[in-house]
Amino acid sequence: MNFKEKLASDKFVLTSEVGPPKGVEVKGLLEESELIRNRVDAINVTDLQNSVMRLGSLAVSSILKHHGFEPIYQLTCRDRNRLALQSDLLSAAVLGIENVLILTGDHTTAGDHPEAKPVFDLDSVQLLQAANRLSQGFDIKGNRLSGKAPNFCLGAVVNPGADPLEPQIIKMEKKIAAGAQFFQTQAVYDIKVFEDFLKKTKHLKTKIMAGIVLLKSAGMAEYMNQNVAGVNVPEELIKEMGEAKDKVKQSVKIASGIIKELKPMCDGVHIMPIGWGRLVPEVLDASGL
Repeated sequence: MNFKEKLASDKFVLTSEVGPPKGVEVKGLLEESELIRNRVDAINVTDLQNSVMRLGSLAVSSILKHHGFEPIYQLTCRDRNRLALQSDLLSAAVLGIENVLILTGDHTTAGDHPEAKPVFDLDSVQLLQAANRLSQGFDIKGNRLSGKAPNFCLGAVVNPGADPLEPQIIKMEKKIAAGAQFFQTQAVYDIKVFEDFLKKTKHLKTKIMAGIVLLKSAGMAEYMNQNVAGVNVPEELIKEMGEAKDKVKQSVKIASGIIKELKPMCDGVHIMPIGWGRLVPEVLDASGL
C-alpha cells in the first residue's frame, strides 16, 4: 500500500522528516533516510525550514522517490506566487510525487535572508484549494489542464495546543473543505491538552498525526515554551532533561513514552528529529513500532 492507501485503512501511520542541506551534497540525507527505510510510511521533506535558504524540497523529494522512498513534499506559501505554486505542484506530479503537505511558511525575517521579500500570494487554505482543483483537471482560474490530471494526497498542519483553540478548529474545517486528507500537528508534549483537542475535533472526518519533536536539552524545552506558540513542555519533562546524564537516552525515553500514550488516541505520529535523525529508529524501537 502507498501512503494514501494506508491513510484510508486502519493502520497507525508513521512519518518522519528530513531537512535538505544548505548545499548540494545529499549523501548524509540519503544515509539518514536509509536508517528508516521500511520503518516509516513516508518521509516529509521540509521547504526552506525556518526561512533558511537550502536545497529545494521538490528536488529532494524527487531524489528520495528515485531511491525507493515515499516522500511528502512540503510546499509553503511564503516564496512563490500562484503561478509558481501551481507550476511546482504540476512538476511534482510529473516526477511521481503525490503526497503534498501545504503550509503557510515562516516569515522571511526569521531566516538567514531577513531582507528577502515574502510573497504569501495564497494562504494555506487557498493553496489547498488550488492543489485540489488541479486534481480535478483545472487551474484556479478554471482553465482546463491538458491530459491526465494529477492525483494528490493533500495534507495540512494544525496546532492542538493553541489558545484559544477555536480558530484552529475553524481553519481545520476550511482546510478539509479545501481538500486536506490528513493533518500533522505541532509538537505534542502535554497529553491532556492533545486529548482535549481530539475531543473537540471528533466531528471532523480526517486523519490526525501527532507531532513528536525530540528534546535535546532542558534549555530547548524552555525556549519552546517561551517562543513557540501552542507548545507546552511540562515542567516534569524539563526537569528530567535537566537532570539526565545522558541527554540522548533521555530524549528517546521521553519521545517513546509520549508515543505510547498517544497511540490509542490518534491515527499516527510524525517524528521531527531536528538534526537527530539517527535516533528515529531507537525511538520507534522503544515505542514498540
